[in-house]
Amino acid sequence: MKKIIQLITVAGMSAMPFLAQATNGDQMLGVSATQWGMGGAVVAEPQDATTVLTNPAALADLGFEEVRFDMGFGFLNPPRKVNGTESDSDLYLMPAGAAAFRVNERLTFGMGMAGLSGMGVDVKFVPGNNPQVVTTKQFYKIAPGFAYRVNERLSLGAAFNLDYQSLAMAMYNPAMGLDRQLPQNQVYGYGATFGLTYQVSPKVRLGAAYETKQNMDAFKWNANDGRYEMTMDAPPKLTFGVAYKPNEDMLVEMDIKHIWFSDVLDQIILTTPSGSVPLNFGWDDQTVIAIGVQKQVNPKTTLRFGYNYGKSPIGTEDVINNFGSLAVTEQHLTLGMTRNFSKRVMGSFSYAHAFNNEVSQETGMGEQTIELEQNIFNFQISYQH
Repeated sequence: MKKIIQLITVAGMSAMPFLAQATNGDQMLGVSATQWGMGGAVVAEPQDATTVLTNPAALADLGFEEVRFDMGFGFLNPPRKVNGTESDSDLYLMPAGAAAFRVNERLTFGMGMAGLSGMGVDVKFVPGNNPQVVTTKQFYKIAPGFAYRVNERLSLGAAFNLDYQSLAMAMYNPAMGLDRQLPQNQVYGYGATFGLTYQVSPKVRLGAAYETKQNMDAFKWNANDGRYEMTMDAPPKLTFGVAYKPNEDMLVEMDIKHIWFSDVLDQIILTTPSGSVPLNFGWDDQTVIAIGVQKQVNPKTTLRFGYNYGKSPIGTEDVINNFGSLAVTEQHLTLGMTRNFSKRVMGSFSYAHAFNNEVSQETGMGEQTIELEQNIFNFQISYQH
């Protein structure tokens, strides 16, 4: 008999009470309302100070003299099903913020913080399988960084990533005698993000960013029968983008991003008092294409539109191993707007829809299906001087 292991992850809360649940696999499309409005196409032309989290080099290209602050929050509505049964939890809060400080014409410092990935379901009963699936996972990042303008064309930047991850886990595998609920735990980790921008011409700018694997400490749970332990890192990412400004009022950007999910979510080893258990999630790498268009319709109002596509990292052969992580959405449409309230204060809004997608697997218990769609609303207040 084939052994079936189901991992259920329940995220706790960080210092700011929210759950981040993402749409490119388990990764967010963007951080702020302006980034979401562009469909995540922001590596070449920065939208605000949260670029320190995506491409720190672009801090040098932001149009402010001394300081810029961007603070916001979002609401995530993720209707989802496991074998046709809907999840109860369907609304989550997502805050984010960043600040940038211009030291001189060449050097700019910044710091950002946001929830950048997560997943979860809350299903009371799964037909044809275990009676309950309740899962969430949260990953939160704080990133101090800098940008240095080498010359009029080239800017380089880097950020140190301080990571927080919260997780609880329940395992059910009668064949192995596993029936264990492990309470919420939290760990910290680290990584780095490196970036550059290059002004090819007055109308064209290139951007690139590489985020290293985020090395997390091991989760450790002390249970009655001994210690359980596992490590769940976050994937490395590489992004290239090109931004085109035909005039001062319009911007078009296209980004290509590759996420190495297979490095961290193909197989995870859980150490138990009885030995090591492989958790075979089987996630594939994902290549994401994002296109964003921005148009200033008048001196006070800017509109945005975006499209984002990434093939589901969960294939048909791995559905049964991912009931707790329904990260299968592929196509996204986004809308956004910024309104200038004064010379220094702006407000932004965005709406994103991840279209319904389902993935099924034929098993000895019949067809197993996971499906997900999402609605994301983001609000943001910005100040620059």
